[in-house]
Amino acid sequence: MTLILLIAIYAVFAVAALLTLWRIIIGPSILDRAVASDVLLTLIMCVLGAEMAVNHHTRTLPLLLIVAAVGVFGSISIARFVARRDGANR
Repeated sequence: MTLILLIAIYAVFAVAALLTLWRIIIGPSILDRAVASDVLLTLIMCVLGAEMAVNHHTRTLPLLLIVAAVGVFGSISIARFVARRDGANR
């Protein structure tokens, strides 16, 4: 039962990750790519959380926190970059 559940979870997340990677590659603007990268990091966090819940452990919790921090700092830096670029164009 656990194996079937893991396969289903990983299949759904794999399809979502592929669609998100497609948006990162094709995205017409930097903001589309930034949102897609945030979604990809969120998907990674969800996969780690699902794996922890299914296997009843917390060994990957530090990795989950690191991925969350990278997502937050990445979003802030992209927002600052876009704000500066938009301010320079005016």
